[in-house]
Amino acid sequence: MQPVFIRVIDNIRKQLDQSSWKSSYRDVSIWPDGVSPDIQAQVTQLQKELSAASPEQAAQIQQALDDLPQPFPGYELFLEKGDRHVSVNLWDLCYQICFRDYQPDNTVSASAPVTVDSSLIDEQGEVDWHRLDAKTKELVSHIFAKLPTVTEPVE
Repeated sequence: MQPVFIRVIDNIRKQLDQSSWKSSYRDVSIWPDGVSPDIQAQVTQLQKELSAASPEQAAQIQQALDDLPQPFPGYELFLEKGDRHVSVNLWDLCYQICFRDYQPDNTVSASAPVTVDSSLIDEQGEVDWHRLDAKTKELVSHIFAKLPTVTEPVE
């Protein structure tokens, strides 16, 4: 997945060089379906407490965390222009590149099977780097093509 992620970031950089959108990246937590906001807040609070806890407290906090659902780490591109804001889940984008017909739905589900995009593999069973680069460029370009237009004030 790392080579795909690197290509995604590089293609985003190239698109941003030609764009007036401002960008930043941020870590996000992706919660499994059905986890209430109260439980999410409780887990987040315990994680904060864990970082500053004594060894004895840390063991108790970790035990409490082990009994609660945990978020999956996510990474987002945040684009901003004027009053417009767009977030792009970078892991979903990587999955779209690696898998055939992957449809991000902003939920984590083990029940949705995926199929590896075998067009990214050559006859020797190795990654077809040219095809991977082309698919990555196509999907990143598509994201930037779909960005909302912002009317700039005329002075």
